[in-house]
Amino acid sequence: MNILITAPYHEKALKELETLFGPVTYRLWKSKGSAYNEHELMALLQEVKPDALITEHDEVTEKVIQSYPTLKFIGVCRGTPSNVAIEAATQLAIPVFNTPARNAQAVAEMFIANLITFMRNTLAGIKWLEEEKWEEGAHTSYLQFKGNEIAGKKIGMVGFGAVGQTIANILQHFPTEIMYYDPYYTSENPHYTKASLHDLFSTCDIVAIHLPVTEQTIGMINRDFIALMKQDAIFINTSRAVVVNREALLDAIEQGKIRGAILDVFDHEPPDEIDYKLIHHVHVLATPHIAGATHEVEDHHAYIMNGCLKDYFKEGNKNIKQLVNKRILDSMPS
Repeated sequence: MNILITAPYHEKALKELETLFGPVTYRLWKSKGSAYNEHELMALLQEVKPDALITEHDEVTEKVIQSYPTLKFIGVCRGTPSNVAIEAATQLAIPVFNTPARNAQAVAEMFIANLITFMRNTLAGIKWLEEEKWEEGAHTSYLQFKGNEIAGKKIGMVGFGAVGQTIANILQHFPTEIMYYDPYYTSENPHYTKASLHDLFSTCDIVAIHLPVTEQTIGMINRDFIALMKQDAIFINTSRAVVVNREALLDAIEQGKIRGAILDVFDHEPPDEIDYKLIHHVHVLATPHIAGATHEVEDHHAYIMNGCLKDYFKEGNKNIKQLVNKRILDSMPS
């Protein structure tokens, strides 16, 4: 099997794939400066004539898949394979694999770093220092930038998948009280408490969003839920912006109904006028969608992808969590 790989893949992982499946053609999208668009990917498939494709951000559209229907699988080195026409692959019985949790540690570390930075007024203190406002004998900095500890706070996770669980596992040692809302997960950890959205929003000191984008989650965090938050509560979103009503969040921040927000995602990237109102607000700590951007994430996704391909094709384990389009199993002989 000849596998075309356009996703970042380290040398050890490439060699492992060669050992398991045969030749590998490596055409990293980063080398050309942008992901392969539909036309470019179709041309590349015809040039290489691979048996399978491992991608990251390329446009694997319905047209691409139908133009090259003999792929034995499509691997997507992302948690959410939104760049792949899943239904088109399913109709052709092409299994699609993703790499959930590839960036869980990266997001968790930045989540905690930004939360500490926000709660301790670190950026304002740095700005004050750089502006040379430190006067002889003054205790201004000690008084003006006194913040809060994470320890002892109640933190609510809306969505409790790999990212939420990784964050919670770290935060419980501060220690904190962890509440979560996730209809698909029940924790056996006595430190985590399952809660309704109403109870979570109304009682937590920190409300963190960790939701995927689905028909059910778009706009799910609406004005009613945000209105439940305590006046000193902090809102955090490092998942997807479209699950939150940004106008309601902006109103709550501008009117002082909550302490502020930590945001890594926005409705429009690059941001529009409303996004920039959030970004520039003094009570918002905003980063440019980089919570999951570490060099190690690429190592993680290669490890996850190789493992699931080995399980599926070599070990015969068909019902694995990385198989996105499980419907293809219905047509397989038992």
